[in-house]
Amino acid sequence: MGMIEAAIDQIVVSLITDNYLNEERFAFSYARGKFSQKQFGKIRIQRELKLRNIHATLIKKALEAIDKQEYELTFEILANKKWVSLSKAAQSTKKKKFFDFLVYRGWETERIYEKLKNLSDQSIK
Repeated sequence: MGMIEAAIDQIVVSLITDNYLNEERFAFSYARGKFSQKQFGKIRIQRELKLRNIHATLIKKALEAIDKQEYELTFEILANKKWVSLSKAAQSTKKKKFFDFLVYRGWETERIYEKLKNLSDQSIK
């Protein structure tokens, strides 16, 4: 904006003291928003916060603030919805697309494999 260095510093200090610039608040809001709005998993949220140079302890706190039951439920709903949407694909293609979708969204691979095994077992019966 063509401002002098001292004015910029004064504005930034003022924003920090008035709690407008707050990494902790940003990390919590970002994690909560991306989880609830985009159904991102913890891995994706963690990666995105790291890219924004948020400290590791703040990232950990923000991820711990996500309700475990809501996290489980969101995963189940998202996984089931994706599995149904792939119903016309061949079994091997369906599994790959299912896995890739959930990994891209940042869900844990162990969780995805377990769900994939359960869904595959159900479709065989």
